[in-house]
Amino acid sequence: MDLEQARTNMVEQQIRTWEVLDQDVLDLLYVVPREEFVPEKYRAMSFSDLQIPLEDGERMWEPKLEARVLQELGVHKTDRVLEVGTGSGYLTALLAHRAAHVHSVEIKPALAAIGRRNLERHGADNVTLEVGDAARGWTSHAPYHVIVLTGSTPVLPRAFLDQLEVGGRLFAVVGEAPAMSARIYVSTGRETHRSTDLFETVIAPLANCERPSRFSF
Repeated sequence: MDLEQARTNMVEQQIRTWEVLDQDVLDLLYVVPREEFVPEKYRAMSFSDLQIPLEDGERMWEPKLEARVLQELGVHKTDRVLEVGTGSGYLTALLAHRAAHVHSVEIKPALAAIGRRNLERHGADNVTLEVGDAARGWTSHAPYHVIVLTGSTPVLPRAFLDQLEVGGRLFAVVGEAPAMSARIYVSTGRETHRSTDLFETVIAPLANCERPSRFSF
């Protein structure tokens, strides 16, 4: 496989055509080698427009989703980021290139170990990777300028909004299959925010995600 040609095809045919036009984001996809974060047995699929299986039933997002989320969040070099769900560490590495520091939390120790190895090999030294359950917030380093949930949640826990700096941005896929909305939240004040629906998608839910109240009669 010609890796560089495959990478260029991914950028030009999948990502740019999905409204990802931020040149800094597009350039970063050439800097961080996606194939090095993909499990070896799936490496030939590194640049395909699909979710790639990881350990323990988890999946790596398709490339266009990773790039689109990075663009929509508008991460700055002064930003402190919380990533919920490390996975393979690829999105973590992309965020780390643009942020001051990334705090990434993974609930599954085996997956956290894989993500840590990948990030260490890549030389991402502004990442703190912790093992824990951050599906309903992570107070340890709050408040954050950016929060990314890499799994879906039927309802967004209020804790995440409370842990955003004023002006901070949060990405989450909210809802239950088959109707999920990719959404950006922006903190506009200490207890206020606005949200924008970006597109519809379906991704696996976070472990222990918050669920809507069910009334029984």
